[in-house]
Amino acid sequence: METAVASADAGALERVTVTVGDHHHSALAAGPTSGELVLLLHGWPEFADSWTEQLHALGEAGYRALAVDQRGYAAGARPEGVEHYTLDHLVGDALAFADSQGADRFHLVARDWGGMVAWVLAAAHPHRLRSLTVLSTPHPAALQRAMATDDGQSHDLGYIRFFRREAGKAEKYLLRDEAAQLRAVYSRRTPKAVVEGTVTRLSEPGALTATLNWYRGATNDEFDIPAGRIKVPTLYLWGREDPYLGQSAAEQTVHHIDAEYRFQIIEGASQWMAMELPDEVSALLLDHFQRH
Repeated sequence: METAVASADAGALERVTVTVGDHHHSALAAGPTSGELVLLLHGWPEFADSWTEQLHALGEAGYRALAVDQRGYAAGARPEGVEHYTLDHLVGDALAFADSQGADRFHLVARDWGGMVAWVLAAAHPHRLRSLTVLSTPHPAALQRAMATDDGQSHDLGYIRFFRREAGKAEKYLLRDEAAQLRAVYSRRTPKAVVEGTVTRLSEPGALTATLNWYRGATNDEFDIPAGRIKVPTLYLWGREDPYLGQSAAEQTVHHIDAEYRFQIIEGASQWMAMELPDEVSALLLDHFQRH
């Protein structure tokens, strides 16, 4: 594993390439290389630039913050075949990203699908983490219980079953009419430049299929993600206006944590809270890191 720096202009984020085996991941970084590593994992459909404001805030605070375009998102890390997008590969990538920075232990921050990876990684490799922060995504076991007991939660995740269908159907639906349905995924407060940049990149041949393979590589249609109990200090942020992940699963997450835990509801925010309320999210991250 190695990292190549493409640019590091004063006042700007560094554009770097993180190489893991045969894969080359585009990434953004900020802060001194001597600082404690904060690894940020994005969700679907977004890239490393969804963490732009947090990267600036963390870098200015002295942390080494790294947000990586993950497997399927980075043009240089886009293997064909659903078998390349199972959780063991995704967790292995995240650990390799930290290894590329020489970090034996690190702070892990993740959202949406990145959050699923984070829960599994934290349960299986607690010795690698200083702390865990997850935005929007409840612990997988809490989500499973909520889906079994709350018809509304099961209904709200119906899009997952659609995404897992034969490759091509979801892609065609999301990209038709100049990607109108893909644009509709984002909240109205998501920065337009981020949305347009993401849509452009996901419209590249094979890109959207690769990102949807995260869903297709999951274990079954009920999205049963194998994650054990969490034994590292954990901050969980849930947006009151999240249209897909409900309060029931969010509140049940506490039952799967065997460490210091803080559950914070973000009023006026959806699952895109890192871009909707960046200052509030960054302040919560910094407080969490300083405690651990």
